Amino acid sequence: MTDKPQIDGKTAAASEKFFTTPLIIIFVTIFIDLIGFGMVIPILPFYAETAPYNATPLEIGILFSIYSWMQFFFSPILGRLSDRYGRRPILFISLLGSAVGYFCIGWAGSLAMVFLGRIIGGITGGNISTAQAYIADVTTKENRAKGMGLFGAAFGLGFILGPAIAGVLSKYGIHVPFYFAAALSLVNAIALYFVLPESVTEEMRSNMPERQGRVAEMLKSFGERQFALINLVYFLLVTSFSILTYAFVLFTAFRFGLNAEQNGYLFFFVGIISVIAQGVVFGPLVRRFGEPALVVSGCIVMALSLFAYPFVGPATGGIALLLLVTATLSFGNSMASPSLTSLASKISDESEQGKALGIVQSVASLARAIGPLIGGVLLNNQINKVDDMTVFRTFAMASAIMLVALVAAIYFSRFYRTQVAA
Repeated sequence: MTDKPQIDGKTAAASEKFFTTPLIIIFVTIFIDLIGFGMVIPILPFYAETAPYNATPLEIGILFSIYSWMQFFFSPILGRLSDRYGRRPILFISLLGSAVGYFCIGWAGSLAMVFLGRIIGGITGGNISTAQAYIADVTTKENRAKGMGLFGAAFGLGFILGPAIAGVLSKYGIHVPFYFAAALSLVNAIALYFVLPESVTEEMRSNMPERQGRVAEMLKSFGERQFALINLVYFLLVTSFSILTYAFVLFTAFRFGLNAEQNGYLFFFVGIISVIAQGVVFGPLVRRFGEPALVVSGCIVMALSLFAYPFVGPATGGIALLLLVTATLSFGNSMASPSLTSLASKISDESEQGKALGIVQSVASLARAIGPLIGGVLLNNQINKVDDMTVFRTFAMASAIMLVALVAAIYFSRFYRTQVAA
């Protein structure tokens, strides 16, 4: 896979053209990849709890968690391999791995096989960070932010459409979305192999600095108080939101009797709210109030919304209230999350932007691994079922975590103001 034409980093940097062919290809790659990823979330709980798997709420939590654990440990390894051997072969191999992982789940005859599919998918799921590195390779410093914005758009669009497609396909069989996701990844890998040029040149390869281990980088960076506080708030926020992501489908099935198709449409609704909030509302609010204020208000909104979920049911507000609480939660998250990443970028040196934001994403990956484990323990009762008490304690814990995040956010906001004033 080294016989394809390469992109000269300096030539790309000198060009004023933004929508280059490689950038469009990588946009499509991310978009298709996230459609497959987004399809899994509303379907996996239903799939795993049916025969022959008969997974308990705890086992479903572990299924969600193990993917993120694999990503946390293997994403840096794939990143180092992409520095050494190029982005294109790593993207190709990781997309093939995703296809194998989805196929394993769809074809699985036992719960162990479902776990194997999630493990394979998590190990090879570092293609997102490799795609980000590719964008950095082929864009100028002036266009870097636009390139990452294109990445965010592809990510968001794929994640919005994925659950809706999964909902439609689930009507033809609960396993069908996994086969479709496998086919998407396979087609994506083949197309990428034939049309995507390599972005890493020999000169770039020789000038790349030696990377530290992810944990070592995280611990070293936390010596700076502002950066440590931002990451603490972000870790708590993502942990809480990951509990919701895991528990939401099981909650709506238990309380409202919603099926996989209906939950797919609910996740589609959440995605639309998120895109509107971040794409239209976020900018003006940041200019008016600033990021620290949006982090604090977002934490308040999320804490209240999470606490409200157990009190929503067919006799208490129905689907309309469920949509309202879900939209409110999505709005709060859409205010707090981008504000935290923006603050992490602002307080970091220009020469360490990639490192700083990489650490923030590492913290988020760790939180996505821990959150479903907490939810899996709390949502499970003695007979391995969901009941009203397990629902209450699960969402109460998620809300309590957000309250701790709120206290840390208030402390950071006051500290940040004193630093800015000084």
